[in-house]
Amino acid sequence: MVRIDPETGQVQARIPIPGRTIEALTQDRVGRIWVGTYNGLVRVDPRTNTVTAQNYALPSNRVLDLLIDTRGFLWVGTDRGLAMISPDEGLLMTTLQYLPGVSANALALDNNGHLWVGTLDGLVQVNTANAYPMRRVQGLPGQAVQAITLGPHGQLWVGTPDALLVVDPQTGSLVRTVGIMQRQNVISLGFDSSRALWVGTQDTLHKINPYNGASLGQVRGLPSGRVLSLAPGVGNKVWVGTAEGLAWVSLTTGYATPHGDFANPDIWN
Repeated sequence: MVRIDPETGQVQARIPIPGRTIEALTQDRVGRIWVGTYNGLVRVDPRTNTVTAQNYALPSNRVLDLLIDTRGFLWVGTDRGLAMISPDEGLLMTTLQYLPGVSANALALDNNGHLWVGTLDGLVQVNTANAYPMRRVQGLPGQAVQAITLGPHGQLWVGTPDALLVVDPQTGSLVRTVGIMQRQNVISLGFDSSRALWVGTQDTLHKINPYNGASLGQVRGLPSGRVLSLAPGVGNKVWVGTAEGLAWVSLTTGYATPHGDFANPDIWN
């Protein structure tokens, strides 16, 4: 794992992590970094750049997403269910192994503090107080949910292998399908500080007006068109993780710059 200055792109620290594949990162209330890998969950102290805990008894060691809820608990999505961990104690509090839809691919909180889980078969709303499923949303175009983010008006934006959708978390109903993203494999989502929506797909990175669904452009010059992760608005940039490496997009110019240390030079040189 590497810590990068978001303003300059300079590498500040390199931290050895068990396993080669990192799927998710989050930071808890006191600043500890939690790392989800295909070999389990790892806790890192950013003050010392050292691993301070690992090998939790999760439903599966393949961690797909991480989220801190409104009470400060850590939710861990795996390919075989959910787990909740107390970051302060480092203890596994509860598991939801028989999650409808099986795999917890993506996690998001709504404005009421309830957890929404993207699964292989739609969405599941989970009560964070007791880890009980509250509602299930099925029959979405594309079926499997690969990405979720909460929009500026409290609606859930949902990415599937076939569509970009808007779901009302109060009712669980499908509000609309974004027309220009039909039959697009949506992998990653994120809003920037201007409330523009960035959508990473199998083929490219889109910028979309969330109010009318209109395209605000596509980003060229990334190491790969397959956009796996997004961090909009960090260091006045959109940081983009692709299948061939890391890049950033300027929020001022809209131009992409591959990171020299973490992008395949054979692809973009």
